[in-house]
Amino acid sequence: MSVQAKITSKGQITLPLRVRNELGVRPGDKIAFERNDEDEITIRPVRGESPFAKYRGSGNPGIATGAKSINKHVREIRGFDPDDTELE
Repeated sequence: MSVQAKITSKGQITLPLRVRNELGVRPGDKIAFERNDEDEITIRPVRGESPFAKYRGSGNPGIATGAKSINKHVREIRGFDPDDTELE
């Protein structure tokens, strides 16, 4: 991909739509300019920690994952035992 952008008098540029889409950036996101050993400048998006990272591993202790386990737990809470086949 080869695209160009014009620098304003304040040193600002507008990233062309193709570049924004390729980098996956939106308004308010940050980008980093990095120089490599060949004196080339690369642009990459700055990715911070995921907003969901603080919730990682915080599930429901004691309840296994999967629909069957969740359904079993809900039935236990409601007092329904699917293995109890006695009818009154």
